[in-house]
Amino acid sequence: MFKRLLIANRGEIAVRIIRACREMDIVSVAVYSTADRDSLHAQLADECICIGPAGASESYLKSSSIIAAAEVADVEAIHPGYGFLAENPKFAAICRDCRIGFIGPTVETIALCGDKAACRKTVHDAGVPVAPGSECVVKDPQEAARITRDIGYPVLVKAAAGGGGKGMRIAHNESTLKHAVSMAASEAEAAFGNSGVYIEKFVEGARHIEFQILGDDAGNRVCFSERECTIQRRHQKLIEETPSPALTPELRAAMTEAALTAAKAVNYTNAGTVEFLLAPDKAFYFIELNARIQVEHPVTEEATGIDLVREQIRLAAGEPLGYDKVPHYDAAIEARVYAEDPASNFRPNSGLIRRCHIPGGPGIRVDTHLFSGYEVPHYYDSLLAKVIARGKTRNEAIERISGALDELFVENITTTAGLCARIIRGDRFRRGDIGPDLLDEYLVDE
Repeated sequence: MFKRLLIANRGEIAVRIIRACREMDIVSVAVYSTADRDSLHAQLADECICIGPAGASESYLKSSSIIAAAEVADVEAIHPGYGFLAENPKFAAICRDCRIGFIGPTVETIALCGDKAACRKTVHDAGVPVAPGSECVVKDPQEAARITRDIGYPVLVKAAAGGGGKGMRIAHNESTLKHAVSMAASEAEAAFGNSGVYIEKFVEGARHIEFQILGDDAGNRVCFSERECTIQRRHQKLIEETPSPALTPELRAAMTEAALTAAKAVNYTNAGTVEFLLAPDKAFYFIELNARIQVEHPVTEEATGIDLVREQIRLAAGEPLGYDKVPHYDAAIEARVYAEDPASNFRPNSGLIRRCHIPGGPGIRVDTHLFSGYEVPHYYDSLLAKVIARGKTRNEAIERISGALDELFVENITTTAGLCARIIRGDRFRRGDIGPDLLDEYLVDE
């Protein structure tokens, strides 16, 4: 097992990894930018190193600075968390060349999963259903139009190296397709340094269902029960839960088998997530495989009792998986609390939090880096906290998380907590009648 580990991230996920290291008797080394000098993760880690200015491109995204910090701190491995360099195959390759362990899948798997079009083709060839679309990156708007004439509108134009909702545009007809291709390609180039885009049929009314997987170096893999992630803003998740109210035992079994088939097709190791669209007619389609820990991993942890970050570290150290089935004890729901104003099209906001109160109580967990006196910077993602509730039943989890969101207090910063509470208390959510249109019903009153 590793004795010293560097965390190449910030915010709540860095705090989460530090806590796992503490339980595993691993020395944690945090890196921080000048904007994060007084951040919680820098305070909690056993050691910390400044890696550059506030801008992510000069700090958390700068591979050379991360590797230099790892060498100075004499660590054996790096945990990238999510975002930043977590799915960057070049960074993973540098770690391998420097003989530093990378907490994640192999370089080759990261590269394949990062090329969404190539990954779609690989899992399709293995027998996993995928949404109709282009087999590879489209060369120009004319080729996109030819492909779309065959599969029909509407379609999504998606960044081949995308993630987090960036580089994604919907087109309802040929006149809007050209603009969608241009805009998606431009945004993809800016966000990922890769302008490649592909076409995927837009499945109207589809739910977003994902499956957590774990795999060891010997090829043993296990699939956890699903997470329902349909409620999103800007193609980024807002509320997640397990189990999904949409799945029957038969459908769950079929999707689980498909997830494991996809993982095998890309030779997946460590922790990852296979994501599907579930159409209103119950047909399901693979969309991508995320080669990292997910933001919403606490949902699965609370429902199963398995520490996924601990498992990541253990598997990266070469230990065997050790089990082929995963228990599922409870229902769990997560609400993401962003420093954003829902009434202003989710405009991010920053500033000094003079006071805050973190909720608690039976079945409540809050993953956050907040504290009274924290200055929310404007340089990074606006996620402040994740409020998670566990219950013996879905209704119990709903009541617990609703109360916790009401109890959460963050002075001077507008957040999405109130919006999440209203959605979760609403009749449609309680019935399990969840769709991509649900959020819109609550934004009318904002």
